[in-house]
Amino acid sequence: MKPEDFIKEYEAALKTQDWKNVDPLFHDNACVTFSNGTIHMGKSKVRIAFEKNFSMIKNEEYSIQNVRWILKKESMAAFVFEFYWEGIINENLTKGNGIGTTVLINENGKWILLTENLSKKAE
Repeated sequence: MKPEDFIKEYEAALKTQDWKNVDPLFHDNACVTFSNGTIHMGKSKVRIAFEKNFSMIKNEEYSIQNVRWILKKESMAAFVFEFYWEGIINENLTKGNGIGTTVLINENGKWILLTENLSKKAE
């Protein structure tokens, strides 16, 4: 698997809105910062945050676009990107977007997410 393949697999897993599909893509020590500034350290905390989002946002569509690679090596890769999402919250169509930075590590030939930082776009 190449780091580029991880992005496709990640998007597909998120689309299912089921943590069991997302879980294998995260390192046990993963750290995710959402665009609202909340930090979730460790896979168990990341799971709680993602499952909360899955339950709040119905039929979510999430896409990663305009990927720019900062570094690609055999054991790690890092990229910046734009993200877009939309879904139903309280019966209303809601959408958002932002920018992100992700660091992946290669463990036993499989790329997994070590850290992801999502933020709002500058206006």
